[in-house]
Amino acid sequence: MAGETPIRATKLSAADQSAALRSGMDTLLEVRNLVRTFGALRAVDDCSFTVARGSITGLIGPNGAGKSTAANVITGFLETTTGQILFDGYNIANQAPHRIALRGLTRTFQITRELERMTVTENLLAAPHHQLGESFWLGLLPLPAVRRQEDENLQHALKLLRDFDLYALRDEYAGNLSGGQRRLLELARVVMTRPKLLLLDEPFAGINPVLATRLGDYIEALCREQGITFLIIEHNLALVERHCQAVIVMALGKTIAEGTMSELRENPAVVDAYLGEG
Repeated sequence: MAGETPIRATKLSAADQSAALRSGMDTLLEVRNLVRTFGALRAVDDCSFTVARGSITGLIGPNGAGKSTAANVITGFLETTTGQILFDGYNIANQAPHRIALRGLTRTFQITRELERMTVTENLLAAPHHQLGESFWLGLLPLPAVRRQEDENLQHALKLLRDFDLYALRDEYAGNLSGGQRRLLELARVVMTRPKLLLLDEPFAGINPVLATRLGDYIEALCREQGITFLIIEHNLALVERHCQAVIVMALGKTIAEGTMSELRENPAVVDAYLGEG
């Protein structure tokens, strides 16, 4: 919140962070025996895992492991065949994506989905939930509450644009941004919804190493200073190891292991399924 000094905890080793997450921290997301079929194909096959509140958790696995399908089921873009998805105490399986987002579970996609014909600032202002001005009748009236909320959203948006080094582009059309700038805009836009958990689908794909480093730093700051939990699907294992305290490994639609990257390198099942490739 405005005026508060961010809490900066002492950084633990990856192994210590993972052990703390597994032993004592509150679970925000729990996937139980999740199955998603397409005809005879079981794209997600009895998959179970947990994501601790306040963590940055990675989800890795070879191509075709079912990671993106699982993400689409968790966020409501695909229906669950069987299984439960518990988010902050509620079973959200088969709820509509917008209802899941209203509970605080928001996502990005492999291909950015900015509103190209709106400015960078307008993209952010379109994101918050429960805007009073969206009501037909309230929007017709110059109510102090409407004006106050609009001003708060604008100030929040401008702060995020400064934080994400996009302030100079605030009046630029989103469709004119570079690929890396669109990645930053998409992350800033979902942060405008004040999520509890952000599911990022390959956020580092297709961007240069300098921008990838900045994006990773932004993710860590959002987790540390705003308490946002992250579940990140990613193929770049160096970035996963750098930023994720816990890592989930999927193969053939199943969860085959959880731990730190150093622990997973010693796991024969993980090496056979993924880390030993090439």
